[in-house]
Amino acid sequence: MNFKKHLYEGLFTKNPVTVQLLGMCSTLAISTSLFNGLGMGLAVTIITICSNVLISALRNVIPNQIRIAAYITIIAGFVTVVDLLLQAYLPALSSSLGIFIPLIVVNCMVLGRAEAFASKHDVLSSALDGLCQGIGYTAALVVVCIIRELLGYGTFGGGLLGPGGAGIRIIPQPYPAMQIALPVGGFLILGFVLAGNQWLMKRLNLKTRKKGAKK
Repeated sequence: MNFKKHLYEGLFTKNPVTVQLLGMCSTLAISTSLFNGLGMGLAVTIITICSNVLISALRNVIPNQIRIAAYITIIAGFVTVVDLLLQAYLPALSSSLGIFIPLIVVNCMVLGRAEAFASKHDVLSSALDGLCQGIGYTAALVVVCIIRELLGYGTFGGGLLGPGGAGIRIIPQPYPAMQIALPVGGFLILGFVLAGNQWLMKRLNLKTRKKGAKK
């Protein structure tokens, strides 16, 4: 296992959002505040790790013909646990995320990691993959949330910081709020984030090639 390699892939080269374009529904729907982004990212990360571990442990037992149905059943079990825990201990977050917590069951990122990685590797490697993919998903989600919240409401840290959970005001009032908080704004901001990730990967690849040429 190579943690740095897995983390680099999760953040950049195989990021679920900016490269694989998975989990777009939740990314666009709930990314209007930092509170939502961190909450959804943490939930998806926990579910991905747990489902990866169990699927990896059972990979030689699950018949190939019903593997997808088995994966979805396992993922649904962990989603139910997380959903009930949020309702019990973080009702504000549960209410804010709404239906998008149960919909993690059909999140292509979680199912994709089960099929592409956990079903072919050992438990520890699968847990590491789930962790790093979750970190990458959370990072991309948080970036989109911060930009949308700042341009949409003029605040930072909505739900976590500031009086009444409204966030810290960065742009003074009266602020002519932009329509970034609307769905069309989510598509626009996500497009810029995707472009930024592609630019950053090209820069990192260029530096790597230059170091290799010097050696």
